[in-house]
Amino acid sequence: MTKIKAALLGFGTVGQGVYEAIKSHQEKLQERLVAEVEIVAVLIKEPYKKREIDPSVLITTSFEDILNIPDLDVVFEAIVGETPSFTYLSKAIEKGCHVITANKVMFAKYGKLLLEKGRKKNVYVGYEATTAGGVPIIRTISQQLQVNDIQRVQAVLNGTSNFILTEMREKGLSFQKALESAQLHGYAEADPANDIEGKDAFFKLMILSDLVFGAQPDWDAVEVEGIQHITVEDIQAAKTQHLRYKHIADIYRYGRTLKASVKPVLVAPDHALYSIEGVENAVTIYASLVDKITISGPGAGKFPTASAMIEDFVSGYQIPRYQFTLNI
Repeated sequence: MTKIKAALLGFGTVGQGVYEAIKSHQEKLQERLVAEVEIVAVLIKEPYKKREIDPSVLITTSFEDILNIPDLDVVFEAIVGETPSFTYLSKAIEKGCHVITANKVMFAKYGKLLLEKGRKKNVYVGYEATTAGGVPIIRTISQQLQVNDIQRVQAVLNGTSNFILTEMREKGLSFQKALESAQLHGYAEADPANDIEGKDAFFKLMILSDLVFGAQPDWDAVEVEGIQHITVEDIQAAKTQHLRYKHIADIYRYGRTLKASVKPVLVAPDHALYSIEGVENAVTIYASLVDKITISGPGAGKFPTASAMIEDFVSGYQIPRYQFTLNI
């Protein structure tokens, strides 16, 4: 059987999820691709850390070792931060490899450039996993809403913040106690600033902006407000009025400009995002033909994000190379 040779950049939570999912779903992958998918190399940062990786897999701290693999087909990138991932993916594209990324910070800044590089080299650049975990919003917009004129996108894009607000309302916890609960469950990092201050959702919103509107607003003009100032008293006062705080990322066209914000918003029961709870993410799209649709699902975690990357890979790999310019 034909083999598809893949390399994995990063072996944190998401990288491990991709590695394990490819192994556990090999039969399904072979059925869809008529080929065996084999992880042949893993790029890691700490060489002495123990990892559950097959001995036949090359484990290296050098990206050059990855590039030197003969007939490498695809690179899965799960590194945190914008550098050096942009450089790595640029080189992989130049080599003629398909690339699949979950890196929202990097893609918000350099996504257009990578997509253009991919077009020129006739390879697939997949970024479904950058925006809403396991929620297939990129493919929904790019494949199922091609004719619709999308006027607005509102979304809950950070599971940590959503979990904290849910805990505060349902259990009457203070913000600090709810944050500690999120950390205990593995939903928040030791340093949760990017999540609770709205930065994580901001980068995801900028990726959606490029996809929907073909441009991003001036980053400095985007109102970004976190949830750390919300008190349990605020939550309970809203609850008595049948309202809920949701940390909403919002973007729409206003004349010739784009207006965007990431901030806590009080929503009523008839709002599409009212019932999105816990670590779920959801995206509501307002469009000319479909009117309003909301897609929701798990927003983070090992396997939801790995699912997004692998489904993205399968979707892209089934497209003949000469059609990539029509599908990216």
